[in-house]
Amino acid sequence: MVKVRPFKAIRPVRDKANLVASRSYLTYSEETIKEKLDNNPYTFLHIINPDYNNKYKSLGIHKFQLIKKKLNQFINDGILKKDNIASYYIYQKQNQLNTFTGIIGASSVKDYLDNKIKKHEQTLTKREKIFCEYLKTTNFNADPVLLSHEPNKNIKEILKKYTNTRAEYEFTTTNKSLHKLWIVDKLKDINIITNAFNKIDNIYIADGHHRCASSALLSKNINSVLSSYFMCYLIEEDQLNILNFNRLVKHLNGFTVDQFIKKIKKKHSIFHKKQSIYSPTLKNEISMYIDGKWYSIVTSKKRYTSTSESLDPSILSKDILNPILNIIDERTDKNISFIDGTIPLSTLKEKVDSGEYRVAFILKPIHIDLIKKVADKNEIMPPKSTYVEPKLRSGLTIYSIK
Repeated sequence: MVKVRPFKAIRPVRDKANLVASRSYLTYSEETIKEKLDNNPYTFLHIINPDYNNKYKSLGIHKFQLIKKKLNQFINDGILKKDNIASYYIYQKQNQLNTFTGIIGASSVKDYLDNKIKKHEQTLTKREKIFCEYLKTTNFNADPVLLSHEPNKNIKEILKKYTNTRAEYEFTTTNKSLHKLWIVDKLKDINIITNAFNKIDNIYIADGHHRCASSALLSKNINSVLSSYFMCYLIEEDQLNILNFNRLVKHLNGFTVDQFIKKIKKKHSIFHKKQSIYSPTLKNEISMYIDGKWYSIVTSKKRYTSTSESLDPSILSKDILNPILNIIDERTDKNISFIDGTIPLSTLKEKVDSGEYRVAFILKPIHIDLIKKVADKNEIMPPKSTYVEPKLRSGLTIYSIK
């Protein structure tokens, strides 16, 4: 059983929600961030970039202190407010292809440490410490961890009950996504949600491994009820949209194209494809674009010692990227870039044709059952194995640690 609880969110007043909410600042170019900061005084990006007009940018703890100060300014100016009642928040995001509906609440750090909240990705200690210091200094978290859970009848009924009523927030963003948020502050409904999760044995991290690890690290330094939980977005696993992460490589480590292909053939079969765009469809297939041609790499059917090793990203890493292209650490090597599955393959083709990159590798999405199997076995997937939707807006609900 897992522990989930309501919390008193800091959130935008109703008429400012669409102006405050933003994508993760990491997804914006510098030019776009500047445009938004110059033209929207309410965007959450002002809180994350409190010194953007300053000639010299702050770093580390000083930057975090400015962020905290900016948050308080938004509250004092009446842009944000803190709820008086601990609540759950139903958040729905709808685009042309999918509708995602889940519950924003607070999950237990102890459940994470006890492996009831299961992970499938390795975290970097340096990033954990930086984000822990960020949480400790700012005292808030504005990006919920995406957690998936098995379907639950009682949760479905609560979601249906509220989504049939008027939402507290309702707005459409420029990418044609409709966002809605409902507040669950009735004690009866709160208890139904809490008790429903209390009957679920495990939940799975879909996105936000470093945020979980950082919250766990923080809880060791600050012993309080609020710091022993972290903000999360809980969604049924069959609602997740799991896409692939493709790879682009800048150079072939000194090999010619023919030499490179011959080296791949030592372990796997390669077939030239005449299509203008070729995406892998077979169970053990990766597609490759190089020198104006598409190839199908059919991987060997050897027996693997773990589920993680049998996945396409692992096979690509261990048989091609590492031994042939000398890409040892994909998280830091500048020879490789990761492109999520929302980007058309024609764009990757153009990047190779232009000479910006030498080769592209196209992978298939990994099914949720395999991700859960990896997590249940305490295995780790390679970096950027999955791109999971929904991606939530920052600043709609803010979790106060103090």
